[in-house]
Amino acid sequence: MDCREIYETGLLYHHYANTAYPLTPHSFMAYRIGDPGEIPGFLKAEWEKTDRLSLYIHVPFCKARCKFCEYVVLENPSEDAENEYVELLLQEMRMYAEILRGKKIVGYDLGGGTPTRLSVENLTRITEAVRTLFDLEEGVVFSVETTPVIAANEPEKIRALYELGYRRISMGVQTVSERLLAELGREGSASVYERAVANIRAAGFQSFNIDLMFGFLYQTDADFRNTLRYAAGLNPEHITLYRNRYKGTKLEHEAGGVSIYKAVYQYRLAYDLLTECGYRANIGKNTFSRVPGDYGTSDYLTKRVIEGMPYVGMGLGAQSFGMDYLAYNLGAAEKRMERYRKAITEGRFPIQDIYRLPKEESIAKMVSVAFYFAFVDLAAFRARFGLDFCEYFRDEVAFVLENKLMELHDGRLWLTPRGADHINGVIPLFYSQRSKEELKTAFAAKSLGEENDEQLFLGAYNIDSYFRPSVAVDMAIFGRRAGKIRDLLLIRRGEHPYMNHWALAGGFLKSDETLEQATARELREETGVTAETLIPVGNYSAVARDPRGRVISCAYTAAVDEERCTVLSGDDALDAQWFALDVQQSGDVYTLTLTSGGTVLTAALRKTAQGFAITANSGLAFDHAEIILDAYLKIQ
Repeated sequence: MDCREIYETGLLYHHYANTAYPLTPHSFMAYRIGDPGEIPGFLKAEWEKTDRLSLYIHVPFCKARCKFCEYVVLENPSEDAENEYVELLLQEMRMYAEILRGKKIVGYDLGGGTPTRLSVENLTRITEAVRTLFDLEEGVVFSVETTPVIAANEPEKIRALYELGYRRISMGVQTVSERLLAELGREGSASVYERAVANIRAAGFQSFNIDLMFGFLYQTDADFRNTLRYAAGLNPEHITLYRNRYKGTKLEHEAGGVSIYKAVYQYRLAYDLLTECGYRANIGKNTFSRVPGDYGTSDYLTKRVIEGMPYVGMGLGAQSFGMDYLAYNLGAAEKRMERYRKAITEGRFPIQDIYRLPKEESIAKMVSVAFYFAFVDLAAFRARFGLDFCEYFRDEVAFVLENKLMELHDGRLWLTPRGADHINGVIPLFYSQRSKEELKTAFAAKSLGEENDEQLFLGAYNIDSYFRPSVAVDMAIFGRRAGKIRDLLLIRRGEHPYMNHWALAGGFLKSDETLEQATARELREETGVTAETLIPVGNYSAVARDPRGRVISCAYTAAVDEERCTVLSGDDALDAQWFALDVQQSGDVYTLTLTSGGTVLTAALRKTAQGFAITANSGLAFDHAEIILDAYLKIQ
C-alpha cells in the first residue's frame, strides 16, 4: 500500500484509526507467548532493559457502565468485592516489586473505572503500597480520577486523596446536556458540578482537569458549545477532549452515522472557544491548559506520549508496555474477576495475553500514542529506538510534508491545521506494515452499509436547526492545459449524505455573505483553489435533490490554468483531484466519463424541455452530473 492509499483508508475507517494501537484484540496473536511458564522469566528479562518506567493502577468499579465506555469496568460492586479486589491488587503489586527493584518510577496514575469508589482505607492501602514497594523518582506528581457525583457528595474522600499525596485530579464531566447524559447513561447537573469543584478546591488541588467528550451521533454543535463554555467557566487548570471512539462500546452500531467532518468541526469549535477562554494547546492536541509551560496531563501520560516511556499496568484488564512487549491482564476480554482472582491466589502474574513485539510494532505503538499531543519528538524517538525517525519513515514523512499535513521545526514533526483535520489518515501512515494491511480489511465487516449509515445520520439530523429553505453553492471548476479545457476538479465528501462519494466543491450559504462570496470561500476551503471569474450556471431546486431536506443550489463555473493551481483538500473534503473529462453526445443523450487514476465516474443524461434528466449515475453525488453538463456546455 502506498502512502496515499493508507491515508485514504485511515480516513475511511476514521472511527478505528486513532491513537489506540493495536487495532483489534487479535492483531498481535502471531507474537503471543503461548506457554504461561515462560512469562516470569520473560518479564524479568524485559525489565532489565530499562531503568525508568511508569505505573498505572486500575480500579475497574463504576456505578454503571457508560454507553461510550470501552474499558474494563465492573458495575456497582459490593463493599466486600471492593475489599477483595484491593487485596488481590496489592498481591499483584508485590509480584512486580520483585522484578522492578531498583527501577525509577517516573509517573503514577490511579485510574479506572472510578478509583474514588473505593473507601478511604483502601485508597490509603494502595497509595502506601506504591510508596513502599517502588522507588519513586523525586517530584513525581500523583494523579487520580474521580466523578462529579463522588466529588460533590464525598468531600472527605477528596481531602483524603490530597493528604495521601495526590496533586493532580481529573473529573469526567463529558457533557452538560441533560438529554445527552440520559442517552449515555450518566448522571450530572449544574449543582453537582459546582459542588464537586468547590470540594476539589477546598481539598487543596491546584492541578484540576475536566474531561469532555465529542463526536456523538445525537450531540449537536450547540450542545457541545454549551458544554465547553460551562466547563471553562468552572475554571479548571486543564480541559481534555476525548472523541468518542465507538470501538468496543455499546454505541458502536451508531458509528457509521457520524462523519469525520462532524468530529473535525467539533474539534475546531472547541479549539477556537477554549483558546478564546485562555486555554492553550498546539493544534490537534487533546489537552488544553491555562498554565504556561504545562502540558496539562499527568506525569505518567506525558512521558508515555512524548518519550514512549515503558509502563506497567496493574489490576483487572490493565495494559503494560515494555521496551519490546505488550501485555493485557486477565479480565481484559471477559470483564470479569474470576480468572484474575485465580491467578493471583495461585501466585501467578495475572496476564491474559503477552506479546513479544518486533521493533516495528513497538515503534507503531509509540508513534500512534504520540499523536495524542499532535507531534512526534525526534530526539525521544532516537533515544527509545536508536533510529532516525525521518530516515526510518522516509516516504511517510515526505508525504505528510508535501501534502501540508505536518511540518518540521524545533526537533519535532507537528501536525498542521490541515493535518489535525485529517489526523485519522495521518496516524496509520506510521503503523507497521502488518497493521496497514489489517486496517484495510479488519473493519469492512463492521460496516452495516452505506444506506444504513446514512439512515443513522438522517435520523439524528434536524433541519429545523438550520435556516430554511437552505441555499447552497456548487462550483464546476474546469482545468485548462495547453489552452484547452481537459479536466474537472472534484472533491471526495467527508460528510453525510454521499460520504466518500465524489462531488463538486460546494457548501451552504452563510447569513452574512453573498452567493459569490460563499462560492469563493467554499472553493478555497475545500480545494485550495481560487478562480478570478465565476460564471453563473443556474439554479437547481428539485424537491428531493438533497436527502437532508429542502436545499436549493446556485451553481457557478470557471476555467483555471492547472499548472498555476495547487490543489489541497480541506474543510469537509477528504480529497480533491483533477478528473479527465470526456463528454459524448448521441441524439438527445449525453454521456459523461470522469477519470482520475483508477477511479472512473460515469453518468448519462437525457435532454428534456426543462434541461437535462439524469438517467444513469455511477459515483457522483446529488444531481451534480446535471450541473457538470450544464457548466461544460456553458463554458465551451
